[in-house]
Amino acid sequence: MLRLRSFIELYGLPRIINNQIWIAVGSIIAALGYALFQVPFNIVAGGIGGIGIIINHFSGLPVGVLYFVLNIPLLIVGFRHLGRWQFLFSTLSSVIVFSVFADYFGYILPVTLDKFPITNDLLLNALYGGIIFGIGSGIIFRFGGTIGGTSIIGRIINNKTGFPLSQSYFFTDGLIILTAGFVFGWELAMLALITLFFVGFANDFVMEGVSQARTVTIITNKPNELKHEMMHKLRRGISQWEVTGGYSNKEYTMLFCTVSRSQVQDIKTIVAEVNPEAFLVIGVAQQARNGHGFKLLKTSKKSKKNINVEETAEETG
Repeated sequence: MLRLRSFIELYGLPRIINNQIWIAVGSIIAALGYALFQVPFNIVAGGIGGIGIIINHFSGLPVGVLYFVLNIPLLIVGFRHLGRWQFLFSTLSSVIVFSVFADYFGYILPVTLDKFPITNDLLLNALYGGIIFGIGSGIIFRFGGTIGGTSIIGRIINNKTGFPLSQSYFFTDGLIILTAGFVFGWELAMLALITLFFVGFANDFVMEGVSQARTVTIITNKPNELKHEMMHKLRRGISQWEVTGGYSNKEYTMLFCTVSRSQVQDIKTIVAEVNPEAFLVIGVAQQARNGHGFKLLKTSKKSKKNINVEETAEETG
């Protein structure tokens, strides 16, 4: 109980409750995409949900019940190896809500769809299923949760061996999709891959959004002139370093700044006018925070408390 109290003190009860609410919302959305577009058409996009569809095909058991039962041993192993209370709060509620609503939607939607059908096109079902499931799971991930399943296995393998998470997921999901190909046919297996792609796309969109920021690196011998134009016209901060050319051994100044996507052409114009010989690199910034013109990082408003850090670290992995 003391360790649980330390966990609550570390993260703050209001924050934990807020995260749990959003994890539940994400789980409901993911269950909708799963029950509406994947289960009825046997689109097995990997994971425990995919195994549930295969077992449901042979046994007729509800997919939500199967999802929960298949997750029980994984939850026990994850509780022991991935940080006890942190793992429990981030995963158990998601698994329970997803399981309940997967069967709930599976029960009510066939009646609804008889009157208001969406589509019988397999490709559209793969797209819709991937996007809706991805939005739901993206919300879960954004608020510190996981949806259980094979991701638990992948994280344990990564912690124990250093094997990359992406390759762990690819191996487990690929094996499940391969099995589905033998059971349901290779056309549906290909559609499952399409679904899996759009799940990842929607995940990234929800968690990180569409990046509006661009990084700009300029290696120049006219740093003052460029800085003046950039700061005057773009109103952006600039960092600089003195660098040496690896081939020429000449001294240059490297300027670095982050701009919005709409300012990229302005950067090109400024460099072309001031120092057309400068080396210019423009990249995509996944996120930009705290700089002038960008969003601020959010911090917890709860007061700091005296917490047994060692005890909490041991408990939360």
